[in-house]
Amino acid sequence: MANTAKLSREERKKAKRASRKKAKAEKPKKPRDYARGSKKRKVKKMARGQSKR
Repeated sequence: MANTAKLSREERKKAKRASRKKAKAEKPKKPRDYARGSKKRKVKKMARGQSKR
């Protein structure tokens, strides 16, 4: 991405959005073959009390 230090806030936003869109078009991510969050460790039982949270 180009140097955005000299741009105004609105111009910076436009530049970042454009570069994000361009990156997505050039290197699309492959669709995941598992459900989101399914690989997270499951918590069996939370201990009572605030200190354990």
